[in-house]
Formats: sequence, structure tokens, C-alpha cells
Amino acid sequence: MNPVERALRAVDRAQQRRTPPAMAVGVAKKYGDDRGGLLAALITYYGFVALIPLLLLLSTALGFVLHGHPGTQKAVLDSALADFPIVGDQLRQNVHSVQGSGLAVAVGVLGLLYGALGVAQVLQHAMAEVWNVPGVERPGYWPRLARSLLLFATLAAGLLVATAAATLISVAPAGLPARVGALVLSASVDSVLCLACFRILTPTEVPIRALVPGCAVAGPLFTLLQAFGAVLVAHQLRHATAVYGFFATVVGLLGWLYLAAQITLYAAETNVVLHRRLWPRSLVQPPLTGADEKVLEAVARQEERRPEQQVDVAFTDEDGGEDHRAARQAQDDHGPPCADGARPPER
Repeated sequence: MNPVERALRAVDRAQQRRTPPAMAVGVAKKYGDDRGGLLAALITYYGFVALIPLLLLLSTALGFVLHGHPGTQKAVLDSALADFPIVGDQLRQNVHSVQGSGLAVAVGVLGLLYGALGVAQVLQHAMAEVWNVPGVERPGYWPRLARSLLLFATLAAGLLVATAAATLISVAPAGLPARVGALVLSASVDSVLCLACFRILTPTEVPIRALVPGCAVAGPLFTLLQAFGAVLVAHQLRHATAVYGFFATVVGLLGWLYLAAQITLYAAETNVVLHRRLWPRSLVQPPLTGADEKVLEAVARQEERRPEQQVDVAFTDEDGGEDHRAARQAQDDHGPPCADGARPPER
């Protein structure tokens, strides 16, 4: 054994003996086992595809509102919108040129519909991957579409609550206690909204109590992410030039969406690891720990695509010999695993 491997195994033994680091390693390894980076990239892509048509709709609506209303045009020129890159430059140069377009509305609506439904579908797929739901047990298109619509309604209600909370905060007295209270209130709203969305996206077999830990962590992180985005727009993008402001906006938006996707997936992985007790995990193999085998078995079984298909998993010893534990029962003795990793009763 070389010195590097010896040091890694010493670190591995140390983290396995302590619960907090073992849980953290379990979450990180489960994220890798589920290809979390790929899932986050898909969520980011569809989120970006949904936001661009939304911005087009907003700018088109602004054109309809400003056209023929000099008082509204002056109010917009005096607002922070006039300092925003690209749109602000056009407003300052010729506010009368901003007009609405029926074609832009149609393109924006179709693009927003495609992107928003894509985000909802990918999020449902991500939750099914995280919980290792076999393909044969995953819902079809129409149930997924119904969940998507329910998700949009929940997000809209959450946006109204968040707006009401922001209004309440704006009339509160200034000072450190008020700011701390505002952050706590915002984090609480984000945590509750996250829990509601997770309940919609996660397979129904998973109890809601299993979703609480990840959402309790994700809520404050989403609050910090929102605050960071507001500061970035207020102090950096607003005073950037048109060209650099455009690139900064695109890069910043992609980065913000990717961080939001990462927070969502790590929160979901935390729920799975805590619910199934998937720790300690080994950093260096062999040998595999019991949690390693449970995860690898669940990942393999989620590839079942047909009711007639049965995936069996067996593990050999370190020398590649016979199976070091009893093999699984024959296909007729078992059904596919449930979403929480357990087997249903024998048929």
C-alpha cells in the first residue's frame, strides 16, 4: 500500500467513525451516484429557456403600457429600470420607440410554456432519480403534467406570500433587529414553499416528514441566493455598459440558476440519505460498506423498465470469489423496490 492510499484510508476510517462527516460524505457520494451535475445542468437549461421568453413578455408588456402615455414614460425614466443594461439604454435614448408586438407576445407565450413545462418535467425526473424509483413505477405523461400545473399554482401562491412578506418588511422600522427578522421571515417562507414543492415533485410513497430536513436547509440558502442576486443587480449590472451588461446578465443568470438547481438537488439527496440512513460511505474501495451496497443496489434496480423485467444485484468478496452474502430470491418471489428503498410484501 503506497503512502497516498494509506493516508486516504486513514481519512476514510476517521470519517466513517463520526456521524456528521459520514453523513456529509454520504450526501456528496449519493449526489455523484445519481449524476447530480447532469441533472442540475438540465434544470438550468430549461430554467434559462423559460426566463428568456418571460423577459420578452415583460418587455412587450412594458411597450404596451408606455405607448401613448407620457406620464408613465417619465416615471419609468426616473425609476431604476432606466439604469438596467440594454433595456435602460433604449429607454434613455428613445423611450417612444418601446412598443408592444403581438408576434412577440405569441413567441413569448409559446417559449415560456415550453421552458416552464420542461423545468417541471426535469424536476420530477430528478426527484425520481434521487429516490431511485424504478422506471416501471414512474408516472406517465398526463400525471406528470397534472403535477406540473399544481407546481406552478404552488409557486404562484408562494410568490404572493413572499411579496406580502416583503411589503410587511418594507414598512417595518429600520435597524439590525428588523433586518434579522426580515431574513428569518424570508427564510421561513422559502422553507415552507420548498417543502410544498418537494411534496408535489417527490413520489407519493415518500412520507412528508422525510422531506423536512432538506427543505429546512434549502430555505435559508435560497434566501441568501436571492439576496446575492439583488445585490448583484443593484451594484454591478445596473451601471454596466450595454455590451458588458448583456454578457454579465446572461452569465449571472446561468450561474444563479445553476446554484438554485444545486441547492434543490442537495436538499433532496439529504432527505434520501437521512431517511434511508445511507452512511457511512467508503471513500476508498474495497471494501464496500453496507450503505455503499444499498445505494448501488437501488441504482441498479431503478433501471427496471417493464413489469416483466427483474433486476437482481449480488456483491462478491474482495477477491472476486463467490457472493459473500445470500443471493436475492428468484424473480417470482420479489417485486420491484418501493420509492423508499424497501421491498413490498411477497406476492
